[in-house]
Amino acid sequence: MIARTPEPPYLAVIFSSQRTPGDQGYGAMADRMVELARSQPGFLGVESARDAEGFGITVSYWRDEASIAAWKAHAEHAVAQRLGRERWYGSFHLRVCRVEREAGMDAP
Repeated sequence: MIARTPEPPYLAVIFSSQRTPGDQGYGAMADRMVELARSQPGFLGVESARDAEGFGITVSYWRDEASIAAWKAHAEHAVAQRLGRERWYGSFHLRVCRVEREAGMDAP
């Protein structure tokens, strides 16, 4: 689903990752992180996709740097980050970008 974001500017956190084989609790934790992020001040939306080989991209949208910092420091999110490094990801990269413009269309 395409996130409904406000008029720019706002920030995007792009998380590209390659999963390790097997679920090992990943699916439940990923669902919980989306649920938890939605409750955080400054959260604007999320989009995520993963292919059959385990490569995925998740983009979360935030009002400002302070909102991103608070999410990064959230205790439950910190546990997920640790487990990601130890168990779920063979590799990952995180990028923070400022969205200056947005264009698009929605089907009727």
